[in-house]
Amino acid sequence: MKQTCYLQQVMLITFLPVINGNYQIIGNMMNFLLNSTENRPLFHPLYPQTRHDDANARYDFIIVGSGPAGSVLANRLSEIPEWNVLLLEAGEEVSHLTENPFLTGYFQNTKYDWGYKAEQQDGFCRGCIEGRVHWTQGLGLGGSTILNYMYYVRGNPLDYDKWAASGNPGWSYQDMLPYFLKSEDAHLERKDEEFHNEGGYLSVSDIPYRTEAAKAYVKAAQEAGHPYVDYNGKNQLGVSFVQSTSREGKKCTAESSFLRPVRKRSNLKIQTRSRVSRVLVDEESKIAYGVEYIKNGKVRYALANKEVILSAGALHSPHILMLSGIGPKQHLEQFDIPVIQDLPVGAQLYDHTAFPGIVFRLNESIGMNLLREIINPFTYLQYFIKSRGIFTTPDGFETLTYIRTNISSEPDPSYPDMELFVYSGSLNTDYGLSFRKIVNVPPAIYDKIWKPLEGKPVYQVFPMLVHPKSKGHMELKSRDPFDSPKFFANYLSDPENHDVKTFIAAIREIQRINDSPSMQRYGAKLVDTKIPGCEEYQFNSDKYWECSLRTIIASLYHYVGACKMGPENNGDTVVDSYLRVHGVKQLRVVDTSVIPLPLTAHAAAPAYAIGEKAADVIKTDWFQ
Repeated sequence: MKQTCYLQQVMLITFLPVINGNYQIIGNMMNFLLNSTENRPLFHPLYPQTRHDDANARYDFIIVGSGPAGSVLANRLSEIPEWNVLLLEAGEEVSHLTENPFLTGYFQNTKYDWGYKAEQQDGFCRGCIEGRVHWTQGLGLGGSTILNYMYYVRGNPLDYDKWAASGNPGWSYQDMLPYFLKSEDAHLERKDEEFHNEGGYLSVSDIPYRTEAAKAYVKAAQEAGHPYVDYNGKNQLGVSFVQSTSREGKKCTAESSFLRPVRKRSNLKIQTRSRVSRVLVDEESKIAYGVEYIKNGKVRYALANKEVILSAGALHSPHILMLSGIGPKQHLEQFDIPVIQDLPVGAQLYDHTAFPGIVFRLNESIGMNLLREIINPFTYLQYFIKSRGIFTTPDGFETLTYIRTNISSEPDPSYPDMELFVYSGSLNTDYGLSFRKIVNVPPAIYDKIWKPLEGKPVYQVFPMLVHPKSKGHMELKSRDPFDSPKFFANYLSDPENHDVKTFIAAIREIQRINDSPSMQRYGAKLVDTKIPGCEEYQFNSDKYWECSLRTIIASLYHYVGACKMGPENNGDTVVDSYLRVHGVKQLRVVDTSVIPLPLTAHAAAPAYAIGEKAADVIKTDWFQ
């Protein structure tokens, strides 16, 4: 009951200024409640000079990072009683509030987020704050599962078959499906039985809250020809309610799923607030033998008898590699970093992008009415007693549709090129408090498009590009481990403009679905206020939508490829199919940075499977 009262206080204090019409102080109040550390470092900004050696800091395996893959590894490797495992996490223990699905968005840009931003570039995000896009990555036990929206999406079988065909045996869909099943504890009303499992550590459930807007959209999509599917089953193309990583209305993170059940194992040590600055590698033998990390302002060491495993996340693992002298030779030499192994770390980096500008007005309140729910005591009783109600939904994201647009160049007709996910509200639903900031929409654009919609019935559809042709990269800013790397997203930059054309084709399909009877029953109409900066173009023309896409666009933080997997002789790869870093012994990378191509997936599910497979690979290697 104390937790109930606290959550109610958080929500009421947050939204009371909205009720009273005072919008300006909301953000400050929420940042105070959540202990925001935006724009300030988690640790002392200067690289510590004091060194501290712990002679007993020796383990069989050192795992860096506690996201999905790292947490799975810590769990599975510590199953072997003779192996001592150290898990190092740069962040800290998380609050129980992070397990509330509805508060997910409010924890971005807080102490649970690395706070990365991509560099400003021409051609996209022209209307974003500072012209930059947020690149969120989780910081704390559980990694990015602290911050993600709980979508459990494995990807298309063709993704994994392409992955294997690029010189990576053992990574086809048939190879990976057993690892998805191994993790899963499925509680789904509608599913393809042979593609799901019960009894694993990771709960996958239906969200026990569905608005009428979401139900109407699912019907409308079916009326438009999109079948209802289990998108993790036989066919991915179609519409579905979201399968979420949740249990009884609470978010399941990597920590709560894989670490919490085994934390009492005597051979597993979990150490937080321990920021790894480099991997220790013998320059002659090129054997990784430990890590250097910073804790409480002091530099410490941990030594590995068997292996060092980087699972620090798709953006941080490549950063650590480069600081360790493993990366592009010419680039490392710019910062006087001794080169251990010349590899193309960070040379490619893919991300999924989404467009936040498709909003529909409704003539009936069938979506989220946030203020009504917040001030209703029954909302809290429903959540804490029955595990139901609005607080079980990840900010109101309820359905998704995988489509193949009419311009797809993929020969396989079962392969989607876009995902459409539906929000049973819009950026205005929380009165610009949180979601506007997540997608980095500035006040001027919000005030033009969304502010007039505050308190009015709306819903929003986000098209997400699942197979971008545009490719980014990352670089070091300096050799200081506290300096964020430079991320060059390069969104919408492919020479043939295919990414933009695919987005526009998806926007046309969204409009076609919206024209179906189930949505027109509620008078669903596209909001036709022009996005500032695009006034010269006719609304709803292709040129208008291209201008809009290049003005505001958001990251889904599904980064892959910076430590690309593939044969060593390819010249553009960093790890082999056993996740071993080329040319360096006893060092692996185990997270989504190894994925060689963008998947038709959200990042968490593949990350869990990568961890499961890596654990088996490592056990096999050391028991041969």
